[in-house]
Amino acid sequence: MNTAWLDHLQHRGATVDSAGVVSFGDGDAEAAAIARGTVLCDLSHYALIRFSGEDSQQYLQNQLSCDVDAMAVGTAQYGGYCTPQGRMLASFMLWKDATGYSIQLPRSLVAPIRKRLATYILRSKVTAVDASDEYILLGIAGKQAEAALRHRFENIPSAPLRLTVAQDATVLRLGAERFQVVAPANAAPAIWDALGAHATPVESAAWDWLQIRRGIPVITPATQEQFVPQMANLDLLGGVSFNKGCYPGQEIVARMHYLGKLKQRMYLANVASQAAPQPGDKLYSADKENQATGMIVNAAPSPDGGYDVLAVIQIESARQGSVHWQSLAGPPLRLLDLPYKL
Repeated sequence: MNTAWLDHLQHRGATVDSAGVVSFGDGDAEAAAIARGTVLCDLSHYALIRFSGEDSQQYLQNQLSCDVDAMAVGTAQYGGYCTPQGRMLASFMLWKDATGYSIQLPRSLVAPIRKRLATYILRSKVTAVDASDEYILLGIAGKQAEAALRHRFENIPSAPLRLTVAQDATVLRLGAERFQVVAPANAAPAIWDALGAHATPVESAAWDWLQIRRGIPVITPATQEQFVPQMANLDLLGGVSFNKGCYPGQEIVARMHYLGKLKQRMYLANVASQAAPQPGDKLYSADKENQATGMIVNAAPSPDGGYDVLAVIQIESARQGSVHWQSLAGPPLRLLDLPYKL
């Protein structure tokens, strides 16, 4: 992580560990803001790979599950990077600006994914750069998020998955009340302080919770090669194109789509537990006896108590409504409504 940036956060009251900001010192105020207010989050647990060069569009089109050819400058989309067997090595957000493409991933995956992608560049005119410490990622969400941004930036994207580029930062709109700012490291402290005057700084896990509530999966080292993109609902988020040409795993992904053999989907649920579920934890239901019926994808503390999770579950087990964390005797998952239709 960028040490100068972490020093700035600590001077603003943050407690930081290897996973990012864990607190700004007022747990009650932060919890209230996460539930009902406008929050500002450090996203140092994410980082970027930057792609440039005249062949970068075609190169990415041949590697990723989403339709890179359809992207215009100033747009973003979700996508996946798969093995030849169709299993996801990463999920990501990809955006295009005037200078190239950026892929946003968990920081823990940036180096290995960049290395793997780079092996396929060969003689193509493409540069893939680990930009992890060149840019600082900030998230701001809540009813006053847009107003807070307008105090600092002249132009704000008008639609989801659109971006605007200012002199010192890029602003992405992720939803009606969710935005992300991508700032060069030297500009980030001033932007943080400006936004912090209108939003409550909170732990990084709050952003994970917001992502979970929107049904957006994040593949981590614990869940690599576990899911075909449709199992994690990536097709429902526009992250899979069934009309583009080949990419690693395309044949298996397409077969699952056209033959209708999908037996698992990703669900949103709450687990009433004081212990934190972890990505990769197995789930069980009576209809599968001692065999696992699913797996935790992501988890984060819920302002309403317990943990909200995204979990890939056998569709039939989810319909029966009795799925448990870690064992049949473990806490049950209370299924919640996703913001999109399965």
